[in-house]
Amino acid sequence: MACRIVSLPVDCTDAGRLAEFWAEVLGWEVTTSGWQRTGHGPDGVSIAAPDGTPFAIDFRWTPDPKTTKNRIHLDVNPTDRDQPAELDRLLAAGARPVDVGQRPDSTWVVLTDPEGNEFCLCRSRVTP
Repeated sequence: MACRIVSLPVDCTDAGRLAEFWAEVLGWEVTTSGWQRTGHGPDGVSIAAPDGTPFAIDFRWTPDPKTTKNRIHLDVNPTDRDQPAELDRLLAAGARPVDVGQRPDSTWVVLTDPEGNEFCLCRSRVTP
């Protein structure tokens, strides 16, 4: 037997906003919300692909802001446009460019989501 990854938990201070951002980026949808009960209220929002793939990203409220560079990050590739057009779409959705020491001739663009979590927009287009 082996394990299977079924979710990627992401700590954040605004689970709803981050879930909306990533659902827009990935073309996914919010599947559940309010499942995390804290003193802050009914937090916790999950998103998943609309095709029913058994993998979700779970956004979990924490009072702690992000303070250091991520030890793990997502790489995303455009599916229906080239990298410059996808970069424009991601920036309009709330992503921000960030310099983490990448070289000027890198084929990827390093961005952050609205809470400062780094991710990379890769150059090549992939099948949706």
